[in-house]
Amino acid sequence: MALTRTIRKTVKARIQSDDGFRYALFSHAVEVMLADDMATAKSVLKDYIDATIGFEDLATESGLTVRHLKRMFQPAGNPRAGEMFRVIGILQRHQGIQLEVSTAA
Repeated sequence: MALTRTIRKTVKARIQSDDGFRYALFSHAVEVMLADDMATAKSVLKDYIDATIGFEDLATESGLTVRHLKRMFQPAGNPRAGEMFRVIGILQRHQGIQLEVSTAA
């Protein structure tokens, strides 16, 4: 389900003002990506990128074009795993965090 513009603005403001929310949202995006819910992961990461580093700076750091990055995160986008992990690595460095993956029984 697509978010309305008002909800997107609210989420963006919260990402920018609440560190805990920002970190939890980023972590959630990676968790759902690893659980094979790419639609949700792309939607959350698109909002996260827009509210934090921005697509222009991400393009500069990743070597990918802004247009390519925006297409990656569209509902019909089909990003390569290497590109997604490159973006996740840049976002981690930008936020000064290191996500860890562990298994659960």
